[in-house]
Amino acid sequence: MKSPEEREQELQRLERELRQKETELRLKELDSEVNQKDIQFYQTKKVKEEVKGQLWKGKAVLGLKLFGLGVVALIAVRVASVFANIFIIGALAFAAYKLFLEKKK
Repeated sequence: MKSPEEREQELQRLERELRQKETELRLKELDSEVNQKDIQFYQTKKVKEEVKGQLWKGKAVLGLKLFGLGVVALIAVRVASVFANIFIIGALAFAAYKLFLEKKK
């Protein structure tokens, strides 16, 4: 009968051996992949002029959309500013009326 410590040491030894075998196997696989004779080359293709035009058109449309969004945002800020000014002037006029012009009973 083995003591628990001896059993633990035996398990650790087996685990180390297993890790070492796995590492060696993975290294062999990587070595075989690196030293393969069948290297794949991909043929490049020239981009056609009509495709280039389509790419340019897509970018132009996106740019115009962004510009339009900016213009809409600018207009919205201006309109909000006008409404805020009207509200502020109205509030000041109401306060002045209440303070100075309203008859006290």
